[in-house]
Amino acid sequence: MATLKKAAKAGRAAKAAAPAAVALRSIKGGKPPAAPSKTDKAAAAKALVRPAVPAPAADDAPVIALNLPRAKLTPAMTAYFKKCEEKLGFVPNVLVAYAFDTAKLEAFVAMYNDLMLGPSGLSKLEREMIAVAVSSQNRCYYCLTAHGAAVRQYSGNPLLGEHLVMNYRAARLNKRERAMLDFATKLTSQPWTVEEGDRERLRRAGFTDRDIWDISAVTGFFNMSNRVASATDMRPNAAYHAQAR
Repeated sequence: MATLKKAAKAGRAAKAAAPAAVALRSIKGGKPPAAPSKTDKAAAAKALVRPAVPAPAADDAPVIALNLPRAKLTPAMTAYFKKCEEKLGFVPNVLVAYAFDTAKLEAFVAMYNDLMLGPSGLSKLEREMIAVAVSSQNRCYYCLTAHGAAVRQYSGNPLLGEHLVMNYRAARLNKRERAMLDFATKLTSQPWTVEEGDRERLRRAGFTDRDIWDISAVTGFFNMSNRVASATDMRPNAAYHAQAR
């Protein structure tokens, strides 16, 4: 009788321990899971190759905080806006903001294109780097967004774009780039302290006197542009945020 009781007790203990044993086997690598089906494999491969792409964000409107009705564009500016649409896929909001006055719009476009795209001893990337470093000093939301995207695009280096937006001193810059941005930010924040020693440092970094003029002109232009953008609460096109990431 005692033997039967012991056997029954042992049976109950083994039954109670069975779930724990199953769990332990699953943790330690007991019975392998069922192999994925062809459908599962195809779905996983599709997710890796073609991840879900979020819909483009809508532009932040209105473009500026001032109520300035848009003027009729001249044929030259109509063609220029069309060219922007074809090349960029949109018209930069800074042009839309200036479109209340065609004379101001044309003057802005002419100055911008001459400084940023015209012949110069500075590369297009270097000019965009100045734009971002100056805009970072001035905390200009519009220009940091638009020209940060341009730095990423020209350099092929998203990290450089982010460094310049946050703090160019954290970026891995060469001697020429560092001297250029040191000068541009000093001219932005303390223009009255610029002296011959500052210009000489640029010469030692390889810049000609004409290059120093161009660095100064680009710096001056973006200080003006930053202040107009900040004064009017100018909003960048949403497309800039995702470019060259």
